[in-house]
Amino acid sequence: MKFWWRRLLIFFRDHWLGITISLFSVLCLGLTWYGMSKLESFYRNMQLATLPMTILVWLVMGAISAFIYVWVMFGYFSKQNRKNIKGQQVDVHFKDVIGIDEAKEEAWEVVQLLKDHARLKKVGGKILKGILMQGPPGCGKTYLAKAIATEAGIPFLSLAASDFVEVFVGVGASRVRKLFKDARRLAYANGACIIFIDELDAVGRSRTFSWMGGQETNSTLNALLVEMDGLQAEQENVIVIGASNAAEETLDVALLRPGRFDRKIYVDRPNLEGREKIFTYYLGKVQADSAIDVGRLARRTVGKTPAEIENMIKEGALIATRNKRDRISYDDLSEALERIELGIKHRKSMSETERRLVAYHEAGHLVVLYLLHPTDDVFKASIIARRGTLGVVHHNPREELHTHSREKLLADVKVSLAGYVSEKLVFGTTSSGVAGDFQHAMALAHSMVWRFGMGSKYLGDWTIPLMPASGLTDGINSQLSEMVKGELNAETNNLFRSCAEEVEQLLKRERPILDRFANELLKREELEYDEIEAIFAEYGKPHPRIAALKNSAPP
Repeated sequence: MKFWWRRLLIFFRDHWLGITISLFSVLCLGLTWYGMSKLESFYRNMQLATLPMTILVWLVMGAISAFIYVWVMFGYFSKQNRKNIKGQQVDVHFKDVIGIDEAKEEAWEVVQLLKDHARLKKVGGKILKGILMQGPPGCGKTYLAKAIATEAGIPFLSLAASDFVEVFVGVGASRVRKLFKDARRLAYANGACIIFIDELDAVGRSRTFSWMGGQETNSTLNALLVEMDGLQAEQENVIVIGASNAAEETLDVALLRPGRFDRKIYVDRPNLEGREKIFTYYLGKVQADSAIDVGRLARRTVGKTPAEIENMIKEGALIATRNKRDRISYDDLSEALERIELGIKHRKSMSETERRLVAYHEAGHLVVLYLLHPTDDVFKASIIARRGTLGVVHHNPREELHTHSREKLLADVKVSLAGYVSEKLVFGTTSSGVAGDFQHAMALAHSMVWRFGMGSKYLGDWTIPLMPASGLTDGINSQLSEMVKGELNAETNNLFRSCAEEVEQLLKRERPILDRFANELLKREELEYDEIEAIFAEYGKPHPRIAALKNSAPP
């Protein structure tokens, strides 16, 4: 009840027209009653008989006219799909935001300022005008904005930037002005208000100054810039939170300058520890087996967002229900991850020769991946068809990688070529199933030589000279000679062939293991991580990286 008189004032401001019409109607009815009382009974009865129909006709005509003029001409185009939610109704607390601790710390400062901005004003500071949240989709940007509104206990206006965009010029700008008008009213009545604009890049991308188009987007962005600059009144603490998956460079520079979006919070994918907390949190909301190894799940989901992990647990619950079990097991979650990433299993009718070809193809990938790859682990091998493939070797990096070394890229090329080499080694021929592997391997080898300077002769990014130069119509011929292009392509081919030769030598040397895995796949169709580890251990082949870590450990 702290701002009751402000709310009362806002009520009269909002309903003054209705109050005026009501008082005028009461006055007219009083005068009518007085006039009717002075008429003779015959004329009075005649007037009373025709009065209801007259009133009804005028009401219908007036309603139709008002509907056409007000709703169609103004209300339809200026309406917004925004949601006006009170902070306590959002009910998302900071304890519920898991896996993005650094972003939470920055957002918590905003909450503290909203709760006690008197201290900030005392030292002459000003409250933040805007917060820009960036990061991949599904990482918790909207969730974090809701937590800010809940913890601060203030109204929360949520809408998408696409709601501003219209065909008609000026409609988006009017919607922006109406949004900020409503936000100021709520801030005036409650002390503060948050506007959350999702997918900000839809309206906030760099303006185009061309007669061919873009006027509507420009006018909408201009209105947003002006409104964010206009939040100067002390009692109108309006915080604008924008969320975007696009790169910061795509947004207009005027939108990013100090005084508009003062703070930038990058909400990234969670690390290993964050994923463990997320799994623990979501598994606590369902009936799950207590023996589930959360750490193993976290290692298998490198690069996954909180939304993807939640979806994985929901899918696991569906699988457990389908199998008539009351609790979710690790196998259910493993199958859910595979179904999401690899697709649903399709058991196709294949000849024994084709099955053996597929089994050796996948066994080649598996052996080379396990013995040569410096970062990735094999989690599953299968010869059951999924999506467009007849088999798959599912692998993930053991930890987050933000840059890739030459050794890692070379290993990726070798793993991609392993299926082709295995087919050729065992059957003396190859199949069309190597097309996808070749495409991936060739793209990597080309990038290593042309872009990353990982060849033997040329350094630098040689895709730059291929870009058309300013003022030239044929940038390719004028910027890079045919001799240089030929030598770069020769280096790519040499790298490609050397990787294939190394893979062939490895598979010849480890032919017993290759045959064993192919036979196991033909027998079981699928092999899990533990089964793969056990077979390698039988042949005295522990994982090279794990053995290296044990040997390097201090006594």
